[in-house]
Amino acid sequence: MVMVITGIIAAMVAVFITKPVQGYVDSTRRAEMTDAADTALRRLTRDIRLALPNSLRVATAGGMSYIEFIMTSAGGRYRDAGDGSSAGNFLDFSNAANLKFDVLGPPPSILVNDYIVVLNLGPGFSPADAYSGGNIARVASVAGNTVTLAANPFAAESPSLPSPNDRFQVVPGGVQAVSYACPTIASGNFTRYWGYGFNAAQQTPPTGGSSALLVGNASCTVSYTANAEQRNGLLSISVVLSDSSGESVSLFDQIHVDNSP
Repeated sequence: MVMVITGIIAAMVAVFITKPVQGYVDSTRRAEMTDAADTALRRLTRDIRLALPNSLRVATAGGMSYIEFIMTSAGGRYRDAGDGSSAGNFLDFSNAANLKFDVLGPPPSILVNDYIVVLNLGPGFSPADAYSGGNIARVASVAGNTVTLAANPFAAESPSLPSPNDRFQVVPGGVQAVSYACPTIASGNFTRYWGYGFNAAQQTPPTGGSSALLVGNASCTVSYTANAEQRNGLLSISVVLSDSSGESVSLFDQIHVDNSP
């Protein structure tokens, strides 16, 4: 008799606790999916805030959206013949044999095999397009405030395109261009690519270099306006994550892109 009564009580209690337990499990699963999507978007946002001005481009191919840009790590001012300096190494826009220039002020972190970019205006504005190689030079050595280039492509520009503010950006040699790829319809892998070089035409997907999975079971909707506000671009991205139960979460983000060269 005691066992029967205990069984009845247990069954009654189970009716009341099943739903709360199931609710807890569901909320935990949703929180994990939301956190995964948020982490992927935060990584994308952090990288884009370091993008070389006017280097971001978006393409769709094979059911995938691709967001590509050139990553920078630092920037500074170069010594220019017209800035009033009477001595030193000027960044030369006429003599290709002159490979040295001085960095004015405290030098940023520049390593051998990093790249120097001056006045990037982006695809369609060659030679002021780092993807085509017209305004990007590899660093051969660094000694104090003096940088020596492996070659001087700036002297080959026609017309000459120095920076109005004598500014340059540093692109880390181990990263170079970066791409994010995400399915547009069916769920799949949201992936980051880097270190594959610079391609005049956007590769979909990039070949060579390295890649890392950000999150699986994802789909994305991407749009980009290069001049949404004066020289600022606006990247809009919606990420939907699904799980085996058929449930999904959706996160939307708008990322401002600095396109002032």
